Amino acid sequence: MKTVSERPLILGIGGTLRNQSTGQKALAHVLSRVEERGARTELISGQALDLPLYSPESAERSEAAARLVARMRACDGVVLCSPAYHGSVSGLVKNALDYTEDMNRDARVYFDGLPVGCIACGAGWQATGQTLAALRAIAHALRGWPTPMGGMINSTQPVFDADGTCVDASVRFQLDTIADQVTEFALRKARIEQVQRRTGG
Repeated sequence: MKTVSERPLILGIGGTLRNQSTGQKALAHVLSRVEERGARTELISGQALDLPLYSPESAERSEAAARLVARMRACDGVVLCSPAYHGSVSGLVKNALDYTEDMNRDARVYFDGLPVGCIACGAGWQATGQTLAALRAIAHALRGWPTPMGGMINSTQPVFDADGTCVDASVRFQLDTIADQVTEFALRKARIEQVQRRTGG
């Protein structure tokens, strides 16, 4: 259980195995904004996504998989980002999210009641739109609350500079809004839970 003074934790999951991918830069931008709004953040991207294929039949978990599940259990909000591979979520990101099945008997099942921001990156708008819709469907299936704003990034256009700064005003607006909505939801929920603990409600 979180202490009254502990700030909510927003977890970023996604991108590709390549560090500084478009998706990783997008997640870094969102999490930076989240921190400005007063929450804690953690990013699971790049090689941290190189996990064994999820197997519900086995209780054994690699160190990286165990860490992922622990952070998913501890978080107060999630931001998901996937490249658009052949019109949908990449196998890498889907496999990471499959590990939520380890949480199916938790007191808080999956992402139940958590805000979930969704971002899709692709070399064109059609696949990117389809992938964003798939991410939002997955968030619903995991009992999360997808934020009203979703992010779509066309990676054929200049979006981030060499330092990872977002140079596209439209994309920056989307990412900032996702960060604001996830953080505001998590902070409001934390305040309600604090009141309930104090009053015994």
